[in-house]
Amino acid sequence: MRSLFYILLLCISSHSYAQFELIGDAEYMTGNCIRLTPDYQYREGIAYYQAKLDLTRFFEITFDIFFGAKDEGADGITFVIHDDARGYGAYGTWGECMGYGRWSPSAYWANSITPSIAVEFDTYQNLQQGDPGHDHIAYLENGVSYHEKYWSNEQDDFNLEDDVLHDFRFSWDPETQIIKVKLDGKTVYTGQRDLIKDIFNGNTEVIWGFTASTGRKSNLQYFCLRNLAYQSPNTIDKPVNQNPTLQTTKTE
Repeated sequence: MRSLFYILLLCISSHSYAQFELIGDAEYMTGNCIRLTPDYQYREGIAYYQAKLDLTRFFEITFDIFFGAKDEGADGITFVIHDDARGYGAYGTWGECMGYGRWSPSAYWANSITPSIAVEFDTYQNLQQGDPGHDHIAYLENGVSYHEKYWSNEQDDFNLEDDVLHDFRFSWDPETQIIKVKLDGKTVYTGQRDLIKDIFNGNTEVIWGFTASTGRKSNLQYFCLRNLAYQSPNTIDKPVNQNPTLQTTKTE
């Protein structure tokens, strides 16, 4: 039974990737990667996977992300899961909000992706967002970019814009309601949240993807999907599909 279950997982993973919907400056790259922003000022790119996530099942998404090579670049990338009424056309404010959020929790009229959760990889200090003076990672909800808690490996010179790909893993367990985020093998966030009830109003099928933007300063920013698998937690480390082929559709 166990081997049959694993074979079914292989089939699910190898046939579940659909096309990405691209918004703004996002473009398909070679090597199964999608560029979110070029190294130019005032750009915004978003990529959404067309197959929705099923929040009733345990899943892990594994991908590589590239934040650029300029330590003084900007602004960063977010990984987002949402049920915004605009669907695959949802977007947030550019610049410091990285195409995901709004600059103030009270600015409800501003463009933001909500209801949602997000993990931001922030590469530029914006004091009104509660940013420290170095790169950091933070968990966000409902289109609000402002945060008081973050992870930076307890380093005052933590830098994501180091010209290398970073291994990022996001998992969700509906039984324990645990969200777990890892970067380069280190756990950068763990939290318990009833996503279905408290964030998505009972909806169990949601959109996921990536947002990024630049402002006065910029960087090349992109991601490469390696694996999307629905599995039980005790089999998540088994290889399912390390080199999925991505197809993309450009939208205006």
